[in-house]
Amino acid sequence: MPSFDTVCEADFVEVKNAVDNAAKEVGTRFDFKGTSAAIELKDKEITLTGDADFQLQQLQDILRAKLTKRSVDVRFLDVEKPQKAGGDKLRQLVKVKNGIDAEQGKKIQRLIKDSKLKLQAAIQDGKVRVTGAKRDDLQAAMALLRKEVADLPLTFDNFRD
Repeated sequence: MPSFDTVCEADFVEVKNAVDNAAKEVGTRFDFKGTSAAIELKDKEITLTGDADFQLQQLQDILRAKLTKRSVDVRFLDVEKPQKAGGDKLRQLVKVKNGIDAEQGKKIQRLIKDSKLKLQAAIQDGKVRVTGAKRDDLQAAMALLRKEVADLPLTFDNFRD
C-alpha cells in the first residue's frame, strides 16, 4: 500500500555549520569587540549571549542569515525570551524544532480526514504516516499539507509505492 511520512526535522549538520559560521562572524565584527557576544550550539539548543537586547537581536539576525544561506528554514527556530545571566549579561535560548508534536500531528490528521481523500493518517513518534490506495491521493495530500500547514517546515520522505 503506498505511503509517505510527514516529518519536521532540520538538517543538524547544516545547523551546526551555520552556527559555527555565525560564531566566526561575531568574533571578527568590530561592533562586538570587547563585549560578551557569543553564539553556541549544544544539544539542539542554540545559546545567544550578549550585553543588551539590541545585541541579542543582532545575533539573531546573523544566525538567521547564516541558516538561510545554508538552506535551513528559519521556521525550525523557537526563540525564547532573554534571561539575566549574571552581572549585566543576557542569555537567550533558541531551540531547534525536531519532530511533530502531538497537537500538530492531530491537526495534520484532521486535515487529511476532512479532505475527503481516501487516506489514513497515523501519528508515530514525531512523524505522521499517511497511507492510501492511490498514489495520486497521496500527492494531493502533500499539496494540501504544504498549503494548509504554513507554520511548520514540513518535509515528506519514505515515499513507498
